[in-house]
Amino acid sequence: MSVADLRRAARESVSGLPREFWWLWTSTLVNRLGGFVATFMALYLTMERGYSASYAGLVAALHGLGGVISSVGGGVMTDRLGRRPTLLISQSATAASVVGLGFAHHPVAIAAVAFLVGMASNASRPAVQAMMADIVRPEDRVRAFSLNYWAINLGFAVSSMAAGFIAEYSYLAGFLIEGAMTLACAIVVFLKVPESRPERTTAAKGEESAVGLGTVLRDGRFMGLVGLSFLVALVFQQGYLGLPVAMGDAGFSAADYGTAIAVNGFLIVALQIPLTRFIEHRDPRRLLVISSVLAGYGFGLTAFAGSVGVFTLTVCVWTIGEMINAPTQSGLIVRLSPAHGRGRYQGMYTMSWAVASLVAPLMSGYVIDQYGADWLWGACAVIGTVAGVGYGLLMRRLPDEEDEETVAEAPPARTAAASA
Repeated sequence: MSVADLRRAARESVSGLPREFWWLWTSTLVNRLGGFVATFMALYLTMERGYSASYAGLVAALHGLGGVISSVGGGVMTDRLGRRPTLLISQSATAASVVGLGFAHHPVAIAAVAFLVGMASNASRPAVQAMMADIVRPEDRVRAFSLNYWAINLGFAVSSMAAGFIAEYSYLAGFLIEGAMTLACAIVVFLKVPESRPERTTAAKGEESAVGLGTVLRDGRFMGLVGLSFLVALVFQQGYLGLPVAMGDAGFSAADYGTAIAVNGFLIVALQIPLTRFIEHRDPRRLLVISSVLAGYGFGLTAFAGSVGVFTLTVCVWTIGEMINAPTQSGLIVRLSPAHGRGRYQGMYTMSWAVASLVAPLMSGYVIDQYGADWLWGACAVIGTVAGVGYGLLMRRLPDEEDEETVAEAPPARTAAASA
């Protein structure tokens, strides 16, 4: 492919999206560029503060628990207060709590503030997803979600590298810089991103009042999708939980693991946008089946890895599955969500990943300790297969994309749920 072809492909990948999307995208990128604390938190607690690894694990679990709770709470706020107010509250609270975490010294205070950081930071995710769905045309949503996912990974790659240098200078500086950059995100939203919630007409208010958490929980196909999302998330989490433990047990160094896992970020940054051009108008059911199988068997092949090169190849396999899954599933969640209930639906979807982040460490640790790493990789292959079959069965008779707005605006069949 020539340079001219690459330029044209890049131009087509970013063209046609509204200005509001790009300001929201910029806010996401700035947020992830400043995400230092998550990277060095375990080292900060064990090396700087002298706490045990068990205590560091407890703090991480409390942070994750806060995210589980706020996934639903943030979704409700997104529908009730609006997308923009939820983002402003969440980002401002995150900035304040991250700075507070840097100044906390007592173990109880650190654990409590970490829980608040988890709640505040995760509450913004349903609002971001719902706002993107509001402002981007249905035919462009997969591309928009893919660009947002690309920004998340680019920001994470840069912040992960920078975190080490900042930690050598001062851990407190990392907390302060992340707080400042998160506050900058809130300022960008305040100045440049208008409210996008659908107009609250009398009919819309009636529809919104009918879409409570009970409505979401009774939506069988959507909750099935949430369950499958949980299974896929369990598999993907093993790249950062089971894989380093298994490589260490096999005699590989931390640098070896770093070399293998770095391919994940590199591939996403390099290939996410061109891959999206290939998948954005294809059948989401087929794409989700393929991504689940690639994820499951990508990790399954790890059982046969005996060198850093082979470990790296397995990372390539499941990373491609990750790149297909993320934008496709995000777009599908929107297609199955009523417009005035997008926050609650996105909140429930976000919760599936938050719960997986709590369960996955327990799963990997238990299986490796009791049965060995090969059983973990075999379990990943089985889970990926089950998820692929589930997507294939659940997503039959999916509404046509051109009919999506009609489906989304239609009032729910059941209106008995109390508004949560």
